[in-house]
Amino acid sequence: MDTKHKIVTLKRALAARRRAALSGKKTVFTNGCFDLLHAGHVALLEKSRSLGDILIVGLNSDASVRRLKGPARPLNRLGDRARVLAALSAVDLVVSFSQDTPHELLKALKPDILVKGADYINGKIVGREFAGRTVRVPLVRGRSSTGLIKKMVFL
Repeated sequence: MDTKHKIVTLKRALAARRRAALSGKKTVFTNGCFDLLHAGHVALLEKSRSLGDILIVGLNSDASVRRLKGPARPLNRLGDRARVLAALSAVDLVVSFSQDTPHELLKALKPDILVKGADYINGKIVGREFAGRTVRVPLVRGRSSTGLIKKMVFL
């Protein structure tokens, strides 16, 4: 199975979004750095996918991750992170963005449902005004990329 076709440009994501809407399907969007994939990420992605018919994942570029997480990140390059996400059955499309937030991506895609982790305050979720509704998903306790990195440093 080759999952590279799931890694798309914004133009192709928009076309998929339009096709989904025309056929009455709901598009769900979530985003993140997804630097070290862990069980918390998988739970978020599976829950996101369960809320609609197509899941588009916005993926921060390497430069964006560095600005958000510091100069030592990302541990995995954009292409590698995108390929791992694309291999997950819950994920239909992966589209990268270079800004620090997915605001412009959401403005263009206008998903039916925007999903974020419960650590985000509902009224402060970037791009919520472009989505039909916003859903906050509970976090998996003790699972984070930063936590994994700290564990590796001490091994």
